[in-house]
Amino acid sequence: MRAPSAPAPARRTAFVCALVVSLFSAPSPALADAPTARTQAGSLVLIGGALKESNTQVYGEIIKRAGGPGARIGVITAASVPESQDPYAGDPQRCSNSACNGAYYADVFKRHGAADAQWIPLDVDHVADADSDAVVAQVNSMTGFFFGGGDQYRYVTTLLRGDAHEDSKVLAAIRAKLAHGAVVAGSSAGAQIASGPHMVTGGESYEGLRDGSAPGYFDDPTRLGHLPEGGFGFLRSGLVDTHTGAYGREGRALRLASDTGHDRVYALEENTALVVDRPGGPREHLSVLGPNGVAVLDLRGARAHDTANGWTLRRARYTYLTDGDRYDARTWTPRVHPSKRLLNPVGTTPVPVNTDVFHSAANPDGAPYAFRTTARALASTRAQNSATATTFESGPRFAVTFTKGREFAAFTGDGTDARTLLSLRVDIAPR
Repeated sequence: MRAPSAPAPARRTAFVCALVVSLFSAPSPALADAPTARTQAGSLVLIGGALKESNTQVYGEIIKRAGGPGARIGVITAASVPESQDPYAGDPQRCSNSACNGAYYADVFKRHGAADAQWIPLDVDHVADADSDAVVAQVNSMTGFFFGGGDQYRYVTTLLRGDAHEDSKVLAAIRAKLAHGAVVAGSSAGAQIASGPHMVTGGESYEGLRDGSAPGYFDDPTRLGHLPEGGFGFLRSGLVDTHTGAYGREGRALRLASDTGHDRVYALEENTALVVDRPGGPREHLSVLGPNGVAVLDLRGARAHDTANGWTLRRARYTYLTDGDRYDARTWTPRVHPSKRLLNPVGTTPVPVNTDVFHSAANPDGAPYAFRTTARALASTRAQNSATATTFESGPRFAVTFTKGREFAAFTGDGTDARTLLSLRVDIAPR
């Protein structure tokens, strides 16, 4: 759906100018200026998955927050399969189990400058070790922790005593270290497990929009599931999802948040970190670090309905933050990095047609980051005030409409292309 290409009303221009003043009214220091010593509480560094070993920016941030040259990183890879379930356990070039993944990350942290990095020997074959005094002593000797990827439910099994959902001795020790200044980092499942109630356990966007979510952990990987008790609860100001743009998970994140009564989702993209200072406190604030970004999905004013044709969601908001941007969780306020400037689109190129907005696994020709691509294309043109993209699947086919409303603003680093987006309206409806 296209809107007229006439210039925006003067009142919108005035609003955006006021918004920009408010965004820059408080200092926005670069992330590198963050203090290394934490006396009140520690911090989280949550990565959306696929963390490259060459990402010195993110690894360096974790090490800095763990004490810099004296950093001692405890690596937990219990989300991986144990050696007993890995057919290549004896092959260092092909193995993918808790022990060899732990050794890999320990080596990477050392190569990036940590004084020491050690695997914490926990996995689903050694659940009892989560209450071992010797492992607790190892944890207490660390200044930071890194949780690897895999299946976040294995972390529930090993560290939360499974169905009891109670802290093991090791998790209690890590929680105490975080409260006293340690950094806790994680990638993919290692970031998901930081969630509070309704941690996502799996699912795809289209099936989630069509069928809704349900509590549980399902063998069907397309079924949208969640764990009502949540994960470790390190970050409770919003739901957490990972691999968002690469796997097209914006749809499932919006559906899960709506179904479970959450009004905010932190949707993390790959090889990029959401850094959280003072998590859980009244001064919790977040920063983005890396080449991609973090979407904040805002459902405060959203309304969902089940209709005869399918599920609808109206008036959700999509804010997409990039490297150096900050976000105040308590006031819901983004602060764009000073190196970026307000984008004044001059191009008149229409937004390209997008018939696979959630990068369906069923589409061999699909492209990752399709949702973000349409949003940025709309921000970068003055030819349209709205654009509609659709799902690859039909029965029903869902339409996602992006609208540049009065509160919308886009920021650029090079003067031509949109990077950071603020408060783009998103509506979802069946066709």
